Amino acid sequence: MEQAGFDVLVAVENDPVHACAYKFNFPLTEVICADIAQLTADTVRQAAVKAWFAHHCQTEEQWDGQIDLVFGGPPCQGFSLMGKRLVDDDRNQLILEFCRLVIELNPRYFVMENVPGMVAGKHKAWLNKLKNKFKYNGYHGRAQILNAADFGVPQRRKRLFFCGAQAGIRVYFPKPVAGNLVKVIDAIADLPDLDSFPELKTTDEVLLSAKQLAKLDQKISLYAKTLRESNHLAYPRLWNPHLLTSSMQTQHNQTSIERFAATSANQREPISHLRRLDLNGLCHTLRAGTGSDCGSYTSPRPIHPILPRVISVREAARLHSFPDWFRLHQTKWHGFRQVGNSVPPLLAQAVGTQIIAAIGVLPTIPKMILSQGDTQLLRFEACQAREYLLTNK
Repeated sequence: MEQAGFDVLVAVENDPVHACAYKFNFPLTEVICADIAQLTADTVRQAAVKAWFAHHCQTEEQWDGQIDLVFGGPPCQGFSLMGKRLVDDDRNQLILEFCRLVIELNPRYFVMENVPGMVAGKHKAWLNKLKNKFKYNGYHGRAQILNAADFGVPQRRKRLFFCGAQAGIRVYFPKPVAGNLVKVIDAIADLPDLDSFPELKTTDEVLLSAKQLAKLDQKISLYAKTLRESNHLAYPRLWNPHLLTSSMQTQHNQTSIERFAATSANQREPISHLRRLDLNGLCHTLRAGTGSDCGSYTSPRPIHPILPRVISVREAARLHSFPDWFRLHQTKWHGFRQVGNSVPPLLAQAVGTQIIAAIGVLPTIPKMILSQGDTQLLRFEACQAREYLLTNK
């Protein structure tokens, strides 16, 4: 949530590459690149004070020190139904660190997002342990599984949301949006054929002419138009809609191209096991792959519904409901990890709308127009990103 009176002032991200992407897209937000197990509430509060002044430099308003919301997504690999589901996976302990930090920061409301596997089998004991810890410290809460497809996202993606609040504040969840589901065609039909741009072999961006953009606009859906034009109460961004970003090509050999072309919609290609998207259906869950600590495996990318190739990072971002002004890392591996690790923005907005109502915040449209950061932030390797964050505290 990045709204006046309800700003995301601090982001905590242990991956320096992801942290730099935050800085590019949210230049006023203070980013702390740290292991949550080593992070103190005082460090977060100090960052919040600094970020408050950045967001409110045009007024003399002072922060009262009250934190409205802490929203976190501890690692899900130990709970995922697709993983080994080890109850004693070290990463599972990080949900307790999230709990600790919430209690120390004492926000009015908190949200923890994870995978549905957290409430299956023996792993449900972790959620019960969390509930008891929060209850002992004055919070009441409950958990519910939400599907992104029910909130205008063209993707089947179920996630567990555990929400809690201080006494006197109601906890309730958004109801599915009525109406037709947004489909794959609504998300990507207006995006161009990347193979038409030779420069996208070596870069992730290309400038579209007015004529090219006008031609693409003939195919644009209401969903895609919203992602291109709307800010949803966020700070307006100064960006160029003629610049197609996060769109570096994936080079396939001729054999792969032929196999992809022969694969029917919603079927798996038998060699790569990649699933082809159905133009008139929903995308399956987009996954993140693994980080450098676990082999640096790329996530399985869906095959484009029409073209004989896998989808681009921008197409994945559209299927995840990211606005077009939001840019991801130049490399496909990092870019897909950023998409797969994130809560779809439209789903987050639905959850956030309920929180706004619960805590009585009156959102307003910010007037300050933000420029994005240096694009070099989207090109750093891990060591470069870490050095940048250390020297720009």
